[in-house]
Amino acid sequence: MAKQDYYATLGIARDASADDLKKAYRKLAMQFHPDRNPGNKSAEEKFKEISESYDILKDDQKRAAYDRFGHAAFENGGPGTQQAGGFNINPGGGLGDIFDQMFGTMGGGGRGRTRAGADLRASVEIDLEQAFAGTKTTLRVPTRVACEACVGTGSEDKAKGAETCGTCRGAGKVRSQQGFFLVERACPTCQGAGRVVRNPCKICRGAGTVQRERSLQVSIPAGVEDGTRIRLSGEGEAGAQGAPSGDLYVHISVRAHPIFERTDANIYIRVPLLMTLAALGGEIEVPAIDASKAKVKIPAGTQPGDQFRLRGKGFSVLRSPARGDMYIQVAVETPQHLSGKQRELLEQFEVEGGKNVKNNPESEGFFAKVKEFFENRG
Repeated sequence: MAKQDYYATLGIARDASADDLKKAYRKLAMQFHPDRNPGNKSAEEKFKEISESYDILKDDQKRAAYDRFGHAAFENGGPGTQQAGGFNINPGGGLGDIFDQMFGTMGGGGRGRTRAGADLRASVEIDLEQAFAGTKTTLRVPTRVACEACVGTGSEDKAKGAETCGTCRGAGKVRSQQGFFLVERACPTCQGAGRVVRNPCKICRGAGTVQRERSLQVSIPAGVEDGTRIRLSGEGEAGAQGAPSGDLYVHISVRAHPIFERTDANIYIRVPLLMTLAALGGEIEVPAIDASKAKVKIPAGTQPGDQFRLRGKGFSVLRSPARGDMYIQVAVETPQHLSGKQRELLEQFEVEGGKNVKNNPESEGFFAKVKEFFENRG
């Protein structure tokens, strides 16, 4: 099945800026994150497609290669190649050589492929308070690390390590001319690595890496959003025979809070008010995300849905001293299970209120429109 265009996967134009690319990725990553779609294979596959598309397009060199050659830039040894009978066939070798000069070994050209370590993925769930203030957490990551016995060389002779392959002279591939075509394939001696271990380590059997579980402390910055991905360069699996390590990608999930809701850098809190407090006015005390308390003056006649703003009491902005605002959303609560005395007082209140139409202007206006509606239909 053909791969979907990376730009189409992220829903962006081909000339989209780096910021637009990042925003599109974050939005889709939050929607299809496996932690938000447990057991949903379709969402998991979509998340992989989104991550793959972002990993290519966020890198300027890889994006330039993709814009020019499409998916072929990262398949079968680079652009301009076609597979036939298990070989990579490159007419004349010209286009592949140009690509090698432009981007080094990214497309598989140049010297043999150094078998860099695989990238790893981990997920961390934090509280809203931790997202506000920043936090540190310890991850236990199953991974491959450099073999202690051969210090990552893969060889019993640590000082010598792997040697340049004599068959391909370190290129990792061999070429032969067949008529008009130049046929290129992975070196059969070193399997494309460009280097061979003459005396393999007995512990790692020449790989240079062994399976271990690592403990890693991750610093999560203040202001981080749900769905953010943190890249820890070089913290992935160790590369084979001393090759570079991969990266570790930490995906952040923020738990829902029982009191606060976050939208960008602003915080919202829904506060129920007694009917008497809303009518008479007064003062309430509400908590803020930074664990402080704030007093809010409630004016007489406050209505359900009224909103009050506290500047600078919202969420911290990532990598900035700035803070958003906090909004108190009012919900007027109607009393239940009245006592006889309370009912009597409310009935008296209703009688007195009926004499003054200014007490409830919204309801008076609404029922006046209802009356007019029925009169017109009659």
